[in-house]
Amino acid sequence: MLKRLLGDEVTEHGRYLPEIIYGANDGIVTTFAVVAGVAGAALDPAIVLVLGAANLFADGFSMGMSNFLSRRSEEDYHSAQGTETGDGDKPPAATALVTFGAFVVAGGFPLLPYLAVVRPLFPASVVVTGLAFFLVGASRSLVTERGWLVNGAEMFAVGMTAATVAYVVGNLLGSVA
Repeated sequence: MLKRLLGDEVTEHGRYLPEIIYGANDGIVTTFAVVAGVAGAALDPAIVLVLGAANLFADGFSMGMSNFLSRRSEEDYHSAQGTETGDGDKPPAATALVTFGAFVVAGGFPLLPYLAVVRPLFPASVVVTGLAFFLVGASRSLVTERGWLVNGAEMFAVGMTAATVAYVVGNLLGSVA
């Protein structure tokens, strides 16, 4: 609906949608994996902040740089073939920055209950994480024709499934250690 009302402006804003969704989803999942792994292994909650922050920035940087290298490789390949990528208006550095930013911003949400000391910590993080998945997914409707409820539910289901895997693995490994 918004796309029909605003036309090219929405298309312009949606230009980096793949990088935003990919970075945000991966940021939420991998940060929550740290939270869930620590909770599943019954380790000290302070570890969540240390490992969570390290993961947030190191993995976010890695995602951004991987995006950069991927886009650069695609451009180099098409240049060698004498063809165009079709995404010439998305410089690799810009896609890398958008991916990194989305990763860090969205990926910080699972840590919020630990920063604000909202108890019980892990259940609060589960709620915040689920909400973050839903909101990021629903926001896709601003630049697509799909409904916000369907988009939000889709990302919530995929993300919370990944989060459950992280918790189960942490729980299993915690009982071994």
